[in-house]
Amino acid sequence: MIRKNNRSFFLIIMGLAIASGTAAAQHDKYFRLGNKEDAQTRPTPGIAMMGGGSDLDEAFRWLCEKGGGGDFLILRARGDDDYNPYVNGLCKTNSVATLIVADGVAAEDPSAAEIIRKAEVVFIAGGDQANYIRGWKGSAVERAINEDIAAGKPIGGTSAGLAVLGEFVYGALGDKPDDKDLSSSEALANPYFERVTLVRDFLRIALLKNLITDSHFAKRDRMGRTLGFLARLMKDGWSSSPREVAIDEKSAVLVEADGKATVVGSGKGAYFLRPTKAPEVCEKGMPLTFGRISVYRVPTGGHFDLSSWTGDGGVAYSLSVEAGKIESTQAGGEIY
Repeated sequence: MIRKNNRSFFLIIMGLAIASGTAAAQHDKYFRLGNKEDAQTRPTPGIAMMGGGSDLDEAFRWLCEKGGGGDFLILRARGDDDYNPYVNGLCKTNSVATLIVADGVAAEDPSAAEIIRKAEVVFIAGGDQANYIRGWKGSAVERAINEDIAAGKPIGGTSAGLAVLGEFVYGALGDKPDDKDLSSSEALANPYFERVTLVRDFLRIALLKNLITDSHFAKRDRMGRTLGFLARLMKDGWSSSPREVAIDEKSAVLVEADGKATVVGSGKGAYFLRPTKAPEVCEKGMPLTFGRISVYRVPTGGHFDLSSWTGDGGVAYSLSVEAGKIESTQAGGEIY
């Protein structure tokens, strides 16, 4: 979500020593509120997966608590310090900062990686996930984020920032700047449509291994494209049994270290999908046929265990695709 920037921040850019913990690369912008010196707290693991739209205070407070009052870092490829005053107003932290890593050159700068390593919480903002994949994959910035994850630090993301959290990612690499969203109808009509670009191994979050994540789910009618992604993962041999966590706008899934998650927010909640067999037809230029995908929809207040892939407080149903058309076992054929 884009917030109005009130510019009440402390700005550190270019040329400060890495040892101070507040350096930024020549190609980066770094905006910081709070203590100039980094704190050293004891963060606890957790994943805040946010579906986009209006930001959820509860989800950000949860992330802050996981950070133990340390340094909260927002990462993005475009934009400004929009989140800084918002997070600073919600949480008691040592600092809140935004680091903008615009391209592959900036992503290789050691000072950017050092800023990430010294943060207790990392949150990846929305935007265009293609910028994250093109600019950060294989870089020092990507390695630093993964080092934080391995160290047990909490991580979160919204919209495009959510889309890059899973082992498998819709990279949006085939999109042009003026393109609309890849639609469900396009993916269902041709799962090998040129804009269906999947990548893997960007971030290494153990609980999200063998998963693809998606945002704005019901609001933007993304069920069909999700089924296309799952079919492709199976057909291309990336996974024999992939799973998906798809989250609607104004909803979030807060995952504890043991895999147990709670759904919060005012949206339609979260959808946990798992195919039960390989697609029957998943070929270039042909409509998808794909049977028996299990879905568990969890509304606000419900729970889901990513480790056992079971939930409570939700609704279970099944979907199938026949020649590009989705069929549902829910009453009235509802797919959401």
